[in-house]
Amino acid sequence: MAFYSYIFSANYKGFKEKLKVVAKENNKSYLGLLFDTYYSILRYGIGLTDYLNYEFYIRNKDERKEYAGIKMQDKFYEIVSPSQYKKRYTIKPDFLADFKKYTKRDFIVPEKSSLEDVKKFIKKHEYFMSKPYDGLGGQEVKKVHNTDIKDIEAYYNECKENRIFLEEVVKQCKELNKMCDTSCNTIRIMTFNNNGKPEILWAGLRVGNGVNAIDNFHAGGMASEIDLETGKLMRPALDKALKAYEKHPKSGVKFEGFQVPYWDEVKKMVKEASLESDKILVVGWDVAITDEGPLIIEGNRRPGMDIVQVASRRGRMDIFRHVLSEIEKNKNN
Repeated sequence: MAFYSYIFSANYKGFKEKLKVVAKENNKSYLGLLFDTYYSILRYGIGLTDYLNYEFYIRNKDERKEYAGIKMQDKFYEIVSPSQYKKRYTIKPDFLADFKKYTKRDFIVPEKSSLEDVKKFIKKHEYFMSKPYDGLGGQEVKKVHNTDIKDIEAYYNECKENRIFLEEVVKQCKELNKMCDTSCNTIRIMTFNNNGKPEILWAGLRVGNGVNAIDNFHAGGMASEIDLETGKLMRPALDKALKAYEKHPKSGVKFEGFQVPYWDEVKKMVKEASLESDKILVVGWDVAITDEGPLIIEGNRRPGMDIVQVASRRGRMDIFRHVLSEIEKNKNN
């Protein structure tokens, strides 16, 4: 069902305008590409934006088969991360409480706290983040200065009404701050609990565009794949519009070859965290790096494959095949 709701919620008008640009730039028939889009939706289970993000208009049949579309992702995640166990990961205050060993920061839920406690939190933190309990893609996430709140009681009631919680701001390390200081630039790192043996499946660095306060791919951010052994960025960064950046557009810091700080500690932390559940086997962790080391921002039970496949410059069905084959082996054993 998620596949069909994803398709029918698409911005058709915006998609068609972008497709016209693609047709012109690639000297192709717009109507031909439109037909190919709907064929690809039915044949490969992708969405409208996937057709553009994965450059299906230049992919051959074998290349297309290697892309994990939204339909395939729905099937995969119901096997490896069943929805009946999702609450621990999707309700963010619950996640912060359950994984406090790794999240390492202060937070408060106004709905479950007194006005006095919320006042103390706001007084304690000059800056803090306000977030919805279960938001996706950085939606409605705001950085707040405590002096901006003129009526704390009204703000308290507003947070309760809109199911907003407040969270201490994470101060990223000097190296990532030099790259982009308007956002906390995080690592998306996918892990697999392989029958009690933790594995890292993929990792990439997400960086803000220097304008928005978040680094999300869906909010103008860009991403570069990380070499799992060395922790270095493997190539220039791409944004969701597939624009490549040799250097960050604001800071000028070069992407390819950039060394992610505390890389061994990052891997150790997420591998340990991946073993916290034997029901949710695949998690996409968002990890921040501070001057003192890494911490986890959140865990995603259904880590989107768009950033993975765009940053990898290829389809990553190999990740799905590996995980499913290992699960089958474990069953047989």
